[in-house]
Amino acid sequence: MTDTLRAGRLTDEDLRDTALQAGRDLEEASAGDILKWAADTFGKAFCVTSSMEDAVVAHLASRVLPGVDVVFLDTGYHFEETIGTRDAVSAVMDVNLVTLTPRQSVAEQDAEYGPRLHDRDPDLCCALRKVKPLEEGLTAYAAWATGLRRDESPNRAGTPVVGWDEKRRKVKVSPIARWTQDDVDAYVAEHGVLTNPLLDDGYASVGCAPCTRRVLEGEDARAGRWAGRGKTECGLHG
Repeated sequence: MTDTLRAGRLTDEDLRDTALQAGRDLEEASAGDILKWAADTFGKAFCVTSSMEDAVVAHLASRVLPGVDVVFLDTGYHFEETIGTRDAVSAVMDVNLVTLTPRQSVAEQDAEYGPRLHDRDPDLCCALRKVKPLEEGLTAYAAWATGLRRDESPNRAGTPVVGWDEKRRKVKVSPIARWTQDDVDAYVAEHGVLTNPLLDDGYASVGCAPCTRRVLEGEDARAGRWAGRGKTECGLHG
């Protein structure tokens, strides 16, 4: 089956069935074992996506698939600390950093849609600068890994460790879905994994600078994303 998957001869239905079965079989598996399954099954047709909030999943994947592609979306609105984390990950980890960019620069988008689109229509801004570039960037892969965790928000509580991304027709792997923030912190401490410096400066979740703020005591970890806008996801995962 592995050779067939790598050769890209399976239908979408086959891939979907593979994903759903793996989700059941691997529900209690370790993050490393889930990623090993993905690496063994898809080889170079598998990648990791990272927002560079931390490099936990990239680090985990690099241990089972050295040189794994780590895909980063450079929206043009990132904090300097996020770009610095990306560059550090590329320099010190055994990964191949792939940076995706939107078709338009921020200036070009401003010229067409007007300045600060993220304030007036954040869904459209995310679609242009995140969702579309990722869809285009994932065309070379059959499966992708994310750092989604069930404890992050109610919207993510049902995240499978392996599932089927119906919109993109890809296998979606979330190896740390069952982890808690304490698990992440412990892994970072044990392995010295790179994290975004903003996590030590009051930011519990790091996105684009115009749409991210520090969280207040007692707030949900994602409360600082699109605060006051009634928006909780960028569209990449829903």
